[in-house]
Amino acid sequence: MAHAGTLAIQGLNKQYEVKGEALPVLQDISLTIEPGEFVSIVGSSGCGKSTLLRLIIGLEEGYQGEILLDGTRIKGTNLNRGIVFQEHRLFPWLNVEKNIGLGLLNSGLTEGQQRQTVREHIELVGLKGFETAYPHQLSGGMSQRVAIARALVNRPDILLLDEPFGALDAMTRAHLQQELHRIWEKEGITMILVTHDVEEAVYLGDKVVVMEPRPGRIRRTIPVPLAHPRDRTSYAFTTVKEAVLREFGEHSAAELAEPPLRRDEPVATVSAWRFAV
Repeated sequence: MAHAGTLAIQGLNKQYEVKGEALPVLQDISLTIEPGEFVSIVGSSGCGKSTLLRLIIGLEEGYQGEILLDGTRIKGTNLNRGIVFQEHRLFPWLNVEKNIGLGLLNSGLTEGQQRQTVREHIELVGLKGFETAYPHQLSGGMSQRVAIARALVNRPDILLLDEPFGALDAMTRAHLQQELHRIWEKEGITMILVTHDVEEAVYLGDKVVVMEPRPGRIRRTIPVPLAHPRDRTSYAFTTVKEAVLREFGEHSAAELAEPPLRRDEPVATVSAWRFAV
């Protein structure tokens, strides 16, 4: 079982420079995520959700405030933080085993230990029997399972998920949400999910952090005091979901019901995967 990390974000501010002028992106973000907690972050486009995740993973710097993992300030990428993106970003010339094995490039494990760890994580995500399959032979949902296994193979303290099911059809997404919950319970890992889908956020999260845009800031944190497995059609589930939707004010429920596809994200390079898987 992975060690679950405590994440403390204190007075976080982030801005970019656009045409010589400062553009605030995140403002006064303070949030504590306890070990083993599953936190969902929702918000309309432009509220800085993905920027926040990139800061936590260490892909971006140049911010004010503190981002602390178990009391230590986060600096750069590290194997104690894994991430899964909306696009699976598998290397097409590598099979399932070797794509997952990329996550162990800097692990220090022996070759035998690496093979055993990869086998364990193939089983964890339900892909036993597909070890030698290539990405073009897999469905979208299976490819995301490989991406999740690759992110978990180092047994990180925290797993970050940036709309991991946004490009999938509704039935596959619902099934993988159940699978992600199973993996979270089995691994005991801290998970942080960024999503546009409020129902997904409530189904998975111990609490839902609602963000508002320009600049991005936390509007409210809503606890989800529902036992698992959660019934999406129950009165209690609907009550929490409506409480989250009410926080968006002028944003319609339809805008938040289905996550839009993002087609403009660059493909990660091999060197980036050594740290960001």
